[in-house]
Amino acid sequence: MRIVGGNMRGRNITAPRGRNTRPTSDQARESVFNILAHADYAPALDGAIVADIFAGSGALGLEAISRGAAFCLFVETAPEARAAIRENVDTMGLGGVTRLHRRDATKLRIEPNNLRGSFTHVFIDPPYGKNLGQPVLQKLIEQKLLAPGAAVMYEMGNDEPDPVIAGFEIFDVRNWGKAKVVFMGHTQD
Repeated sequence: MRIVGGNMRGRNITAPRGRNTRPTSDQARESVFNILAHADYAPALDGAIVADIFAGSGALGLEAISRGAAFCLFVETAPEARAAIRENVDTMGLGGVTRLHRRDATKLRIEPNNLRGSFTHVFIDPPYGKNLGQPVLQKLIEQKLLAPGAAVMYEMGNDEPDPVIAGFEIFDVRNWGKAKVVFMGHTQD
């Protein structure tokens, strides 16, 4: 895996060992960021505050930083995945613009003073078929961690129903192989 765009384009991304993580492919990642770059509903990535939840290797957050994001919070519980994220952050010299949060994403509790502002972009890529993304989105709203108009990319299995969550509007849905990617926007302050 490599970073596919931005100032770190071509840099290798270390993936977690084992089979518990399903990294987003380079091609799918490039498509996601092209969609976000041209979508009227998505804020610009330049200067963005990003959350990469169920982060795995951290590829989505790393890609966002490469494309101009100012900060990324990675949320991951698996030890192998956290080790890969740490290695990627260290190798790319991103310690000053990232933070790794070891917590069950469905029980997310983030102190706002640990961030650099409200999230403008959220990437959620939970294990398929377990309905883990919806509780995360609800926690983000409850804790007032989303900027008005924040863009959310929620990856799920293509056989799963589209999420219906108060405070979010679905703008686009794309299917890539076994994956479905739902692009949403935060509609409430």
